[in-house]
Amino acid sequence: MYLDHIVHFVDENPQEAVNHWKELGFQAVVGGQHLKWGTHNALFYVKDCYIEWLAVENVDIANGANHPLTKLLLHDKLGFGTICLRTEAIEEVDKRLQAHGFDTSGVLQAERRTSTGKLIQWQMLFVEEEVSNQLPSPFFIQWQEDDPVRLENLRKSGALLTENEVLEIEKCILGVHDVAASTEKWTRLLGGKLNLANCRIEFKATDRGKERLEKVVFKNAVQEVTFAEGVYALPEKGNNKGN
Repeated sequence: MYLDHIVHFVDENPQEAVNHWKELGFQAVVGGQHLKWGTHNALFYVKDCYIEWLAVENVDIANGANHPLTKLLLHDKLGFGTICLRTEAIEEVDKRLQAHGFDTSGVLQAERRTSTGKLIQWQMLFVEEEVSNQLPSPFFIQWQEDDPVRLENLRKSGALLTENEVLEIEKCILGVHDVAASTEKWTRLLGGKLNLANCRIEFKATDRGKERLEKVVFKNAVQEVTFAEGVYALPEKGNNKGN
């Protein structure tokens, strides 16, 4: 199981998010539109995962969308939402979760249209739960394309630069009210361990009213940046030095 991406809710349009991170020295791209959900995004690709800055584009469509992530966005409005885990066997993950007592959405088909008009398709799986201030469960994704093909297409499109591929996310730190209970639940969700193939999941006690991901830590981090109520521990100067 891999960290696929981190969902971070923002209140600006994707190009504004891209511009903000370019000023910090990091190359992000405008992603596209989720036409059925009323949302759009910007994407920051690194070695083997990415950060999604997700915003409402059409509030009427978003309010009518029966989609777990859109519901969480409308509830939270700003800040880290949840994390997504990548699998090559999403149907088996669904069976395992149900066997461990979790109600699921079943495997959902999804798509988005990029800014160049390309249609990207994938499958998703969610744990069924009410949106609240409790920590959301991670959700799961299986891309239509195999990872080598998908990554090569990202390189060709300019979304994944050589400079970005040296950037790695080391850990995600989640603030919770009961560390032991959260650890036990997520260990079952992740199939027996919290260490993913490309990232570590850590829990810390928090006195905040809302349990959420609180910090994303990159390898070789030397500075902290707060963006849209989310904290990033980042390498020193980004990957656009001198630009």
